[in-house]
Amino acid sequence: MSNLRIIYMGTPEFAVPSLKLLVSNAWNVVAVVTAPDKPQGRGRKLAGSPVKQAAEELGIPVLQPTNLKSPEFVKELESYKADVQVVVAFRMLPEVVWDMPPLGTFNLHASLLPDYRGAAPINWAIINGEKITGVTTFFLQHEIDTGNIIFQEEEPILPEDNVGDLYERLMDRGAKLVLRTIEAIARNTVNVIPQDESKAKHRAPKLYKETGKIDWNQPAESIHNLVRGLSPYPSAWTFINGKTCKIYTTAVIEKDIPNLMAGEYYTDGKKTLHYQTGNQALAILDLQMEGKKRMGVEEFLRGNKL
Repeated sequence: MSNLRIIYMGTPEFAVPSLKLLVSNAWNVVAVVTAPDKPQGRGRKLAGSPVKQAAEELGIPVLQPTNLKSPEFVKELESYKADVQVVVAFRMLPEVVWDMPPLGTFNLHASLLPDYRGAAPINWAIINGEKITGVTTFFLQHEIDTGNIIFQEEEPILPEDNVGDLYERLMDRGAKLVLRTIEAIARNTVNVIPQDESKAKHRAPKLYKETGKIDWNQPAESIHNLVRGLSPYPSAWTFINGKTCKIYTTAVIEKDIPNLMAGEYYTDGKKTLHYQTGNQALAILDLQMEGKKRMGVEEFLRGNKL
């Protein structure tokens, strides 16, 4: 067990395994900082973040500031006398917070920095058709996602991966990298590497609804990657019979559909729904019409005459 005093900052499910792995390896997490409770579910009842729920199960004090710069929060944070702060999927921190602990504040990012800096690196790596991504730990500094790299590990992106599959693997790999990073900091064996700006080839901006709108004039492979990169959430989408339809799973077909323009479709009414794209055809395998449940294409076609 280490006497290193650790403040852990995170909010979503992605940040839970890292917290649990630190605690299960007897590291001294003295407090957790997470987002304020939010209304959730149909009843819109206030509920804590996944990280808050995990921290409470582990018996760790939880801080939920609305303003990270407020003197009250800064004073409370200082009272824990942390040696190091760990950030996984949290908000951008002000300097007064990230510069507080003597051993620094490090972040886990789900890409091979400096490539794919931004809010949605897992999604954009798949959308752009990458074959490899990874996880990076780095020390925070003024510009977001630009600090000196501590460790990096690669993770292959498989042809059948959607963002949900890759998210799970990077979440677990990232937790192990956080543990490795804490161990190196405690042993004083960290040798940081400045980020090479020549490798910052792609951005990973926040996703909006329009990000997922399918442009059928694009090549089939590009649309297929968009669907993979947004499935199961927030999902790619199109219009069918004037209604919004989320598309979750597709397959590229190595041919055109005769006499159809991009965005037009062919169906046999039983098992097949193929869209013509900018080059080849794309089979729709799994979808959800607005107001309906998610279903495979055969079930969809049984209840919807196109």
